[in-house]
Amino acid sequence: MRGVGVCVATVALLAVWVSSAKAQQQAPGSQQEQATQNDESAQQAGAVTPSTRFLIGLDDALSTKESKAGTEFRAHTLEPLSTPDGTVLKPGAEIRGHVDKVEPAHQAGRARMWLTFDEIRTPAGWVLLVATVLDVPGVHSVRVVYEREGAIENRTDKHQEAAEAAAAGAFVGAAPGVAARNGKEAAMGAAAGAVTAFMLSSGLGQELTLEKNTRLELILDRALYVEK
Repeated sequence: MRGVGVCVATVALLAVWVSSAKAQQQAPGSQQEQATQNDESAQQAGAVTPSTRFLIGLDDALSTKESKAGTEFRAHTLEPLSTPDGTVLKPGAEIRGHVDKVEPAHQAGRARMWLTFDEIRTPAGWVLLVATVLDVPGVHSVRVVYEREGAIENRTDKHQEAAEAAAAGAFVGAAPGVAARNGKEAAMGAAAGAVTAFMLSSGLGQELTLEKNTRLELILDRALYVEK
């Protein structure tokens, strides 16, 4: 019996030792995990949060007539960008981007352009910039169409829509009426005139141009790290 007692005590001591050893092995890992979380929190504190809106100004003119997919452009921030820890990226930070896609008016009817922003200069150097155009403030003839994945195109307002309907009606009704009088050339002229009116009233056929210094409102899709 005494031998059994000694054996039980030995097993108990061994269990305590194993538990202590495991705790010692897990402690460094736990400390490392906590340190990693602290580093991530610190990094996040030094980043401008997603969904932040800010204005930029174009340093280069862009046009659906001249620009092609891959055309590079530069811009700069027009207002400060702040992080949760109080770090501020001052206005004037340089931005690099490129034209992702272009649909000229003579090909698509309505000119459209898609822009991609690549990187921004910060005190820590060039940093990845993931942002989308929200608006082109101050330019009433241009709009951003969200259902077309951020396409920038010529704007159509209610007056233009009414003109489009009237022009379309002229196009449909003019040609048969003139053709009934055996005026083939006149019918073609009337149809061409109606199409021209339609295109001019709706913005179709007009190339899209974003002049130098055009302001664009962007929204961050990802956090922007302004310091290492």
